[in-house]
Amino acid sequence: MNCPETLSILRHELVQQLLRHEPPVPHPLDISPWLAMALLQKAIRRGHGQFALQAAATLLRQSPERFWRRACSIAFEDVGVADIDTVGLVTASLAGKSFRAKIGGEWSVASYLVERMCDAPKCRSADDLLMLAERHPSYEHLRLGLTYGTTSELLAFVRSSAPLPKRALAAWYLAGTDRCASPQLRTRKGTPQALFDDLCEAGHPHTLVEIAREGFRRAGQVLCPLVVLLASLKPEQPAVIEDDDFPPEAMCGVLPSWALDVYSREGQQALRRFLGRNCNTARWVRSHVSPAQRIKFLGDILFAVEGGLLRTHYRWPLADELRRLWEIESQGSHCPNATEIISLLRNDIPLLNEERQHV
Repeated sequence: MNCPETLSILRHELVQQLLRHEPPVPHPLDISPWLAMALLQKAIRRGHGQFALQAAATLLRQSPERFWRRACSIAFEDVGVADIDTVGLVTASLAGKSFRAKIGGEWSVASYLVERMCDAPKCRSADDLLMLAERHPSYEHLRLGLTYGTTSELLAFVRSSAPLPKRALAAWYLAGTDRCASPQLRTRKGTPQALFDDLCEAGHPHTLVEIAREGFRRAGQVLCPLVVLLASLKPEQPAVIEDDDFPPEAMCGVLPSWALDVYSREGQQALRRFLGRNCNTARWVRSHVSPAQRIKFLGDILFAVEGGLLRTHYRWPLADELRRLWEIESQGSHCPNATEIISLLRNDIPLLNEERQHV
């Protein structure tokens, strides 16, 4: 099945789903688009429909293109292999504003997809794979060495039984680090068509490959081909679907505390204030991490403790191991094992929430 045919079927399915959807009244918030994007993604991870819909309404009012790009990212990053049907419908919606106008309009389509992603089982294995491939010390030589591989050599690595992070790095270079940039990878012009064509030829489900191809074309996310690689390794049934163990939260004005992360000005300000406190986490960071790196480091640890947690988490052994390798072993040379600092921050989250309430 080719890409246009696959997308036509998915768009027809989206239309059928929208016929049964009653859009709620939109309630946008008076917040920046950066806060709205953080709220949208984290609310979907947590299955918190009200916050997610408020964030979606905010983005559609302020910056619609940011909403649709972020929706694609969330589908591949946070839903991923747990619910390919949902990923496909989100991808189908990216056909453009005129298409969405014909099938109900921006809010009707957006609210349906947000509610569906909130309710969907979720698996962040593609993003965990990306992060450990990018940052785990065991793959530093590959991050450099694969830069010089030919297209044929990289395709062979993707097809091979090599360690999954090596296959992911090969796919990343094929997708193109000129478009999917990383400070850890050298810039290389990609050949994404060759990558997706070869994934089809290698026997991966054509529908999934075409969903990933379209997602990549629209959003330029290297997560798209990684979902294809992981889907072939996923068992038919998860080991378990369960909620992660969420730390305490508090309201910070109209926002939940977990919406204030390292990617917003307000979140960075709260982290900076928190690092000045006399608490176990702040003391650990001050004694182990250089001043210039502290906010970024603490933001990454906060993601492991809070930001990346999921409701209806589709768990399976390989995904659990990818998550562990990223969270525990990929936090930088100053932290070869993040177990202690993750535990400290989890205990100190109420103190961080106090700072969040004052920014």
